[in-house]
Amino acid sequence: MNKAVILDRDGTINIEKNYLFRIEEFEFIAGVPETIRSLNKSGFKVIVITNQSGIARGYFTEDEVRKLHGYINQELGKYAAHIDAFYVCPHHPDEGCECRKPNTKLYTAALKEWEIDTARSYMVGDKTTDLTPGKQLGMKTILVETGYGKQQIYDARYCDYQVESLKEIIKILC
Repeated sequence: MNKAVILDRDGTINIEKNYLFRIEEFEFIAGVPETIRSLNKSGFKVIVITNQSGIARGYFTEDEVRKLHGYINQELGKYAAHIDAFYVCPHHPDEGCECRKPNTKLYTAALKEWEIDTARSYMVGDKTTDLTPGKQLGMKTILVETGYGKQQIYDARYCDYQVESLKEIIKILC
């Protein structure tokens, strides 16, 4: 069984921008590429699970999101780092789908596909809705204060740890 770090995208690995899909608007949060490289070297699968309701709203397409994710991995490659997989919920919040966080459908798909041992794995995000599925599935959870994280109130029901940014998780994991 593999160990994994499952990451939220917006506000966790990149600077929060409403409905981000344009490559030219993408910016890593400081230290993220180096952190992902450290996770890769430490044997963690690195997986991103992200809600992208801009697809359902017609702001951008699934193909544009795939291109952005390809670009993210291309940029990470400059640091000898990579994300193993991206899982995207394309639905509007009002659709009531099973894959939109805080639901667990995308998490369970990733856990199965990558043969993840939840007891050795972590969920990292800037909102409690990112962390809830990880907690429900037996992962340790880490709230980052980037993105919306500073506005979230620490609650031990959702968060095992709280850190300033993604680069701080290395102190916990490695």
